[in-house]
Amino acid sequence: MITLIAAIGKNNELGKDNDLIWHLPNDLKRFKKVTAGHHVIMGRKTYESLGRPLPNRTNIIITRNSNYKADGCVVVHSLKEAIAAAQEDENPYILGGAEIYNQAIAIADYLDITHVDASLDADAFFPEIDENLWVTIAREDHQKDERHQYNYSFVTYKKVGR
Repeated sequence: MITLIAAIGKNNELGKDNDLIWHLPNDLKRFKKVTAGHHVIMGRKTYESLGRPLPNRTNIIITRNSNYKADGCVVVHSLKEAIAAAQEDENPYILGGAEIYNQAIAIADYLDITHVDASLDADAFFPEIDENLWVTIAREDHQKDERHQYNYSFVTYKKVGR
């Protein structure tokens, strides 16, 4: 079972200049809870934007650079290698970025998406979620408040036929 996890805007915006484009504390708290204890797979740019390995997880970084090293992380050179490196985890999470999501959506079983009710300037986008391939199995809506600038929803999708 493979899950892609992301926060996306109305037009599938992920981020800009290798950074998030909103601050939603409850999304970050949920991300931490959901991925704790799992293998997390990400591209090099996503890893570098974090600045360090995520604690309580096995961090797997995909890069084309054969000399790349990151303390406390497993470094691989393809999505296929990353999936193989995470085989002992029955539900590894793919954290992005956009290029990795585009490669991985075809093999994913679940999407764990925070839909942010905003359209912001971005240079990285999540792939289209084809409603013929994905069915919503859980949804939790939240209103903006003093800590959250936008309305948002936690939505879990399951690939049809899985």
